[in-house]
Amino acid sequence: MRRLAIQRYSELYFFSMPHPVQSFLYQYIPALESLRDYRLSYLKRDLFAGLTVAAVAVPQAMAYATIFDMPVELGLFTAIVMTAVGALLDSSKQLINGPTNAISIAMLSALAVVPESQRVSAAIMMALLIGMIQTAIALLKFGDLSRFVSQAVIVGFTLGASVLLILDQSKNVLGLKSRGNHEDHFLVRFWMTLSDGGSIHWPTVAVGVGTVVIAIVFRIINNRWKLGLPELLLAIAVVATILAMLDPSKSSGVKLVDKVPRALPSFQMPTIDIQLARELSSSAAAIAFLGLLEAIAMAKSIAAKTGQKLDMNQQCLSEGVANMAGSFFRCFPGSGSLTRSYINHTSGAATQWSGVFSAMGVALTILFLAPYAEYIPRAALAGVLLLTATRMVDLGLLKYYWRATRFDALILTATALSAVLISIEFCILIGVFLSFTFYVPRAAKITMSELTVTSRRVIREVQPNDYRCPFLRVYNLEGELFFGSSPDFERLLESIEGDLPSTLRVIIFRVKRIRNPDAVCTQILQGFVERLHQRNIIVMFSGIRPDLLTIIKNVRLDRVIGPENLFCEGAEIWASTLDAMREAYELIGDNRCDQCPNRNKMVGPPTDWSYMI
Repeated sequence: MRRLAIQRYSELYFFSMPHPVQSFLYQYIPALESLRDYRLSYLKRDLFAGLTVAAVAVPQAMAYATIFDMPVELGLFTAIVMTAVGALLDSSKQLINGPTNAISIAMLSALAVVPESQRVSAAIMMALLIGMIQTAIALLKFGDLSRFVSQAVIVGFTLGASVLLILDQSKNVLGLKSRGNHEDHFLVRFWMTLSDGGSIHWPTVAVGVGTVVIAIVFRIINNRWKLGLPELLLAIAVVATILAMLDPSKSSGVKLVDKVPRALPSFQMPTIDIQLARELSSSAAAIAFLGLLEAIAMAKSIAAKTGQKLDMNQQCLSEGVANMAGSFFRCFPGSGSLTRSYINHTSGAATQWSGVFSAMGVALTILFLAPYAEYIPRAALAGVLLLTATRMVDLGLLKYYWRATRFDALILTATALSAVLISIEFCILIGVFLSFTFYVPRAAKITMSELTVTSRRVIREVQPNDYRCPFLRVYNLEGELFFGSSPDFERLLESIEGDLPSTLRVIIFRVKRIRNPDAVCTQILQGFVERLHQRNIIVMFSGIRPDLLTIIKNVRLDRVIGPENLFCEGAEIWASTLDAMREAYELIGDNRCDQCPNRNKMVGPPTDWSYMI
């Protein structure tokens, strides 16, 4: 009944709209589509998950803003506007958009050439530029190219990110003072922080460990009695309450989150500086691609656990529109958040509305809970992040990809190590590069097998001891016939040319399994046919599909081969090959070798010929 009431409300809400408008909204605003089957239990899960994410989003947004010297309120604005807009348009039901560490570090590098007085306006303009680039990628349907990225990249990214998150948050749990500066490599800062081991703050350790223990207790209660309690949010609230009661003067030395400013985002046109936009265009393109890769990697990683089917073009559209919308509310660029997305997922988020509730939670925190939010210990948030990091890695999936192939194992390992040793933003790029490096050459393979007609009229592959006809050769080609396979294709044709007897009259190529031919390979094929014609050898093609025939005609290759030598694939398998062989025997005439299965027959009508395949 509750589900029916919510569903009926959503249907009544859109009832007055024309059907095409409804279809458009459901297609491009997936959050509205989720309302068609929304339940009260979903609302409970989304609300708890959103509020849990909001508790982490407030201090994170402020911290990410300070990475490249932005006012902290801009980080909070980004955590409200971009998170809400992205959630409405997200294909992924659990991905949380907003400020991220990787994008903030990339922005630090991009804005290094911008005068300090213009950096705020430049960062807001960058959000607009990045959003436009990402939206264009979505509209051009380039998001589908992400399917060519190996899943091993996503598994390696998840593993590296979880290790990075554990190492990064350990200093907050131990109460260590961070050493080095933000320009140092992460491991350098981590090592310098650990080298000051004598400064471990045990009250902070108690807060961090206590948060983890309380969260685990609530998880056990949930699993046993199916209460659906927001374990992470309750753990933070319990620890903050206990600390406020035991230490109202905040003198224990446990670090709390920074003061939250009370200001909500308001509409303001971004300042467009054409000259500055030209200077930052290359950086905007790089950050746009990085943001998409980061968001897609996160969405795929979560989808692997939930089984959700993703629309990559819609995901790219949500990133682009969220960044563009944010630029009109004084937001800097963002993307899919690693930590907040996993917290959202582990907190039980059911639909995209958890992201909307998260944005609302951040706004309410700014307006009403700012004094109370100041009691949240950093160690409590770090404990939640550590717990989230341990749940990110699926050991079973990790073992599966490690054992599958050496390519999967290598890509997984390289992606994970580069996340820790280089940076989280470049590990995805490295993984994608390795995917193309290893898998594209394997895809750019074309194979050839020679066929023969036995004395029992069976067409099969040639065996080492088979007799080879001096007048007719038949070859079966399979694979991708594009520029990547052109060297192999050229070598195969050269090997055929070098092995032809002087008596040969006809060559038949069966090309039914040839895919995606391009100009490079058709040009190679044309040269091969022309050279054989000079030797008075006829080349026939059988099993021609309509798409291949269109390309042959477009490049005028049919005029070189001869239309009579093209045999298109029909309803019966191998029928066109049999037709080609009948035609070949007619051209050969009475010249038959001793091994020919038709040596005692004169050439007759096609109905006289039959073969077992």
